[in-house]
Amino acid sequence: MSPSAPGSRLASKLGLTDRVFAGPRSRRLLKTVEAGLVRVDENLGQELHITDPLADVTSRYLYEAGGKRVRPMLALLTSQLGDGVTDQVVEGATALELTHLGSLYHDDVMDAADKRRGIPSAHAVWGNSIAILTGDLLFSRASQIMARHGERAIRLQADTFERLVLGQMHETVGPQDSDDPVEFYLQVLADKTGSLIAASAQVGVTFGGGPVEFEEPLATFGEKSGVAFQLLDDVIDLSADPDETGKVPGTDLRAGVPTMPYLLLGQLGDESSASLRERIDDGVARIADGGDPALLDEPLAALREHEATRATLDLAHRWSQEAIDALAPIPDGPVREALTRFAQAVADRSS
Repeated sequence: MSPSAPGSRLASKLGLTDRVFAGPRSRRLLKTVEAGLVRVDENLGQELHITDPLADVTSRYLYEAGGKRVRPMLALLTSQLGDGVTDQVVEGATALELTHLGSLYHDDVMDAADKRRGIPSAHAVWGNSIAILTGDLLFSRASQIMARHGERAIRLQADTFERLVLGQMHETVGPQDSDDPVEFYLQVLADKTGSLIAASAQVGVTFGGGPVEFEEPLATFGEKSGVAFQLLDDVIDLSADPDETGKVPGTDLRAGVPTMPYLLLGQLGDESSASLRERIDDGVARIADGGDPALLDEPLAALREHEATRATLDLAHRWSQEAIDALAPIPDGPVREALTRFAQAVADRSS
């Protein structure tokens, strides 16, 4: 596979090349990380080759559509606290990216998403059953990779996968009467998104022979960065530009999946906010009954400009700062500088 494989360059949408590696010290890491990403992509291509013709096509579908490769990038970065980009680090990064890819197949089925990464979602092409089974294949391949590296790696994969499933399960069931909807949703984000980014930040140290005492703060950093990342995705989901999201604007809300702007809207007591939420609820119900998804175009445009969406941006910045604070035990240097800029970048993608 050539170095031009999808995802082998850092994602321009996040501005990682210009922002994460903007500091004079961390800038020197850029070539190391980019070379490592090429290795990860080559490894992904090899691991995604399946002898069954149908499975080979379906499992490579979203990989070949591109992607940010955020999780491998974090693993490659934190590996610099140990022995650097070893073969073991590349394999760990590959396994976590496969886990991420598998979760996308499942998420799109559950969210009834029409597009992913600017192309039709897998279930829109092959149906729900094949999309779900393809996700399962990717999860199994990730576990096979981790099994090559002993019990510690298997436990990291298993614990992360358990949190991914629990997060999706809780999102599907929704909060109970005793739950605060916002706090419940933040825990869902920590499990569904934060856990995998936390594992990625941790695996670079674990597989790269770095100090054990760095693993916990890096996991905390990754989880909080992941929540900030997803909060910004909630804002970007409202974007009027499908080129920015790779999906139809408002995909999540149109499918009846609550997002943070919607939840914060529900906490506001003014008449205008209550009216807007009622219009969104009515539109979601009518779409569920077969109505035109365009029913929500105007209410979602109003939510895009609402103070609830601005409050979501503020919340993302708060979680970003908490991620940066978690880096206190990491020694001052280019890795910490790059990680700090990463946490800032994921909270500023919509600016």
